[in-house]
Amino acid sequence: MQRREGIEPLSKGHGVKGLDQKERHSMASIAQGYSLFEIDRELDTLLDEIEDEIESRGEASSERMERFQQFYEAHGEKADRIGRFLRMMEARVQYCRSEANRLQERARTSERKAAQTKAMVLYYLRSRDLRKIEGREFTLRIQKNSQNSVRFIDETQVPMRYRTVAARMDGSLWERLIDALPEELRRLLVASIQDASPNHEAIRQAAQNQIAVPGARIYRGDHLRVA
Repeated sequence: MQRREGIEPLSKGHGVKGLDQKERHSMASIAQGYSLFEIDRELDTLLDEIEDEIESRGEASSERMERFQQFYEAHGEKADRIGRFLRMMEARVQYCRSEANRLQERARTSERKAAQTKAMVLYYLRSRDLRKIEGREFTLRIQKNSQNSVRFIDETQVPMRYRTVAARMDGSLWERLIDALPEELRRLLVASIQDASPNHEAIRQAAQNQIAVPGARIYRGDHLRVA
């Protein structure tokens, strides 16, 4: 909505407080029932109609000016509602993240307690040469695992070929490494890639050095700030 010369709504200092209860209810209903785009479009339509009335009659009708004032106030109320909604959603995001961390820690604590309890029961059974103990609901027994387990005496001595390697490196180092390998090793190494996300910082640095990166472009974006 663009402000037109000679047509001024009440200032924000006289806005909602300057409306009676019926007008405030109407303004709230408009803010509730109309989108921001619809309110803006209605304001533009009303401004055109008011200008036509001023040109033809010398002044705008009170009904038209009242409706314009209601939609003008609703425009500000809609912005406030959107701001409150965004603040609520941002707070909910923070809460959910903190709850996720709290629940993860709680899960780890519960897992440790379960493992400690199982170890205690196993110690009890073995120390008394028992295979099981029975209750009314549960039977606690020593059960052979379905496969062999590994116990590390000194993990630092385990050769690399018996490890699973997860490495992170710059794409430039990766390309140098791949180029230096024989074809067979290169193929196996490339096949082992699970993720190769674009490096935003490397792309920005390339742009600063006037280097075009295929599939990417640099732009200065913007964002909505709720103040």
